[in-house]
Amino acid sequence: MAEQLDTFPRLLLHHAKVRGEHAAVREKDLGIWQTWTWSQVSDEVRALACGLAAQGFKRGMNLAIIGDNRPRLYWAMAAAQSLGGVPVPLYQDAVAEEMVFVLNDAEVHFAIVEDQEQVDKLLEIKDRCPKLEHVIYDDPRGLRHYEQEFLQGYDEIRALGFARDRERADFFLGAVEETRPQDVAIILYTSGTTGKPKGVCLTHAALHSAARGGVEFDRLTPNEEVLSYLPMAWIGDQLFSYCEALVAGFTINCPESAETVMTDLREIGPTFYFAPPRIFENLLTQVMIRMEDAGALKRWMFRSFMEVARRCGTEILDRKPGIASADRFLYWLGNIFVYGPLRNVLGMSRIRVAYTAGAAIGPDLFRFYRSIGINMKQLYGSTETCAYVCLQPDGDIKLDTVGKPVPGIEVKIADNGEVLVKSPAMLKEYFRRPEATAEAIDSQGYFHTGDAGYFDDDGHLKIIDRAKDVGKLSNGAVFAPNYVENKLKFFSYIKEAVAFGHGRDVVCAFINIDMSAVGDWAERRGIAYSGYTDLAGMDKAYDLIRDCVEKVNADLSQDSVLCHSQIRRFLILHKELDPDDDELTRTRKVRRGFISEKYTVLIEALYSDKTTQFVETQVKFEDGRTGTISADIKIRDAAVYEPLAKAA
Repeated sequence: MAEQLDTFPRLLLHHAKVRGEHAAVREKDLGIWQTWTWSQVSDEVRALACGLAAQGFKRGMNLAIIGDNRPRLYWAMAAAQSLGGVPVPLYQDAVAEEMVFVLNDAEVHFAIVEDQEQVDKLLEIKDRCPKLEHVIYDDPRGLRHYEQEFLQGYDEIRALGFARDRERADFFLGAVEETRPQDVAIILYTSGTTGKPKGVCLTHAALHSAARGGVEFDRLTPNEEVLSYLPMAWIGDQLFSYCEALVAGFTINCPESAETVMTDLREIGPTFYFAPPRIFENLLTQVMIRMEDAGALKRWMFRSFMEVARRCGTEILDRKPGIASADRFLYWLGNIFVYGPLRNVLGMSRIRVAYTAGAAIGPDLFRFYRSIGINMKQLYGSTETCAYVCLQPDGDIKLDTVGKPVPGIEVKIADNGEVLVKSPAMLKEYFRRPEATAEAIDSQGYFHTGDAGYFDDDGHLKIIDRAKDVGKLSNGAVFAPNYVENKLKFFSYIKEAVAFGHGRDVVCAFINIDMSAVGDWAERRGIAYSGYTDLAGMDKAYDLIRDCVEKVNADLSQDSVLCHSQIRRFLILHKELDPDDDELTRTRKVRRGFISEKYTVLIEALYSDKTTQFVETQVKFEDGRTGTISADIKIRDAAVYEPLAKAA
């Protein structure tokens, strides 16, 4: 009888048997990479599962996991699944107050956390989480004098597990055998853009279907290397760093810290890479800053060869015919002097495939990476669809689409333009939210994604925006704010943008400058500033941003659908939009409704004839204190252009 590899604990045991000495996990600790083989990981998961069981963790219980990407936290997920329990990862940068809702909503009894910082958060809120009975920590530093009875070290639980395993050698394998493909494998909470987060229940079968499909689509092997640095509470990390690793048997690498990710990326040289657009935006910003600081010859070489790359780089990557011999030769030279060194600096020299998803990516940003020889592709999906709906096949890449539906996935467009999906890789339900589940999945079994899009003539799906955000200007022209915002964020000087226009005559925008890029620009020109608010209010900063806005307007003027969405007026916010101030979700998605209410006075000023507006804003500091920031914000006009194409 063939081995049934239909749950993740069974996959783990399989790899321990067939490639036990192959590297499964690495972690950089104190500057040194530590490695665990599949056999060692299997033993660690077995010990932890037995230890949790000895403390009363049972089938059907939920286990909160909070911290950066750490081997032991990944093993905690596997241990919970082995016992028929459900891991519930939380965002490690969430403040204590944000954790209360998830811990109570998911009825969490056990939590495994990374370190003292996360322990302190749980101690702060424990009296409001009555079902939370056990808190287990991985890193003991700073916790020596913590004497709460419900606090235990990971090593203590691990030791209990080894003892229990010796007493009941058949317990662990029996528990794994009881786990079924239709059991819930994980609960991931939505970002709560429009309300309270919802717990998305994903089964082993759904996640396995998505992971297997992705592995087969890009021909992933056990020899791949991936850097696991994205939040464990995000579906992207779950699919690419956990599920696909367990399906294909490749190695995941955990960086030492968020600050060392770029260094660790270069050391590992992953072959398979996944990041949301904001990561690629940040990397490009760093490249542009370094080039501005380079000598005249290097700047000339960079600009000259990047022009060659824009002209023919993506075609060469896709091995398309018809490229002039002169361009091929220039690109070959560019690969020696610019593209190759640049890929090495980015840590992407060995990448076979790099995916981006989670938000729309600007075509210009997408083209940049592909033009320098990085096989970057877009995928489309959501937490509820295991991030697996559309993929871009090699050789059939379009810069402004998310690819074609993958085999076995049905996608259709509703009459109102919303994208609907039917898939085996789909949520079972929203945890304890039958009404929300019934609203999201219709009677025909289609999940309503909330995204607006359409299929082009080649069958590629193009996402315009969130369906609820797509609106119309007063003249009836389509307005897709996210599309406009992503065009703005392609510029290294712009970190965030929020566009307004629904029901209005014209489009206006808030801008957040990128402090590192604009700060570097100011320092090179001898412009003194005291901080973000000071720099954001300077006339020279406004001139810099206006140039970016007008370039976006020139590009939009050629868009047959969105040519009327050119930005007429803009302002630079006096503070950075921040998840701690509820302006962004933890995945850095704009909470548009909240921002519209919070900054009503600024929006009204944009749509008046005012050139300045005083505003005072309450902010939260990292230590929990609150304060206010006030400023006289300048408002500027931007040039708009006659549409070159007839609007749809």
